[in-house]
Amino acid sequence: MTERRRLMVTLMQRLSTVAPMGYGLGLHIRFAQPMYYRNTFPQAWQDAYNSNSYQLRDPLIFWGIANSGRTRWSEISLPDPFGILEKAKAHGLTYGATTSCGKVTSRTLVGVARDDREFTDAEIDVVEEITEALHETAMPADDLTPAMIEALRLADGQQPMADAAADIGISEDALHKRLSSARNRLGASTTAEALRMAREYRLI
Repeated sequence: MTERRRLMVTLMQRLSTVAPMGYGLGLHIRFAQPMYYRNTFPQAWQDAYNSNSYQLRDPLIFWGIANSGRTRWSEISLPDPFGILEKAKAHGLTYGATTSCGKVTSRTLVGVARDDREFTDAEIDVVEEITEALHETAMPADDLTPAMIEALRLADGQQPMADAAADIGISEDALHKRLSSARNRLGASTTAEALRMAREYRLI
């Protein structure tokens, strides 16, 4: 596990301690898709949310995409014609807060919930701090060269590396060097981890 992945795991563990009923996070949302998504809300709510495609209608997501900052769910005045927030309460997500940061073209959203009381300002401070740290830690590696991306695509295939290198007119050693450069740029310790990260970043 890379240092970056370890830090993300640590940050998400901290998030769990301030969100008794779970959390949902989308890191670097681009073209309506997050680079990384995690949801620890009750499974029954996850199932209902996904089967009804509530993510396309959720006022919490609309707020987070349109705003950078923080808010309690009770303070959001956007229309909720599908009653998503009321339905969430039936699953124990009675009180919540949402934090948002980053450019609108690469937004990170975090939502936390509890069933007993509103989140305090201090608790939301912690959530906001974690949101910003996750956003920075998971910053996509946009500076891979075309040669590095090509090397990752070839490594992702079924072809032996020697054959893949020959197909693009370079030596196998040169291909391995490009893969090594891609791993370093991504902060990955293995090619398999670099491939997983490149898929998360939608580079391949």
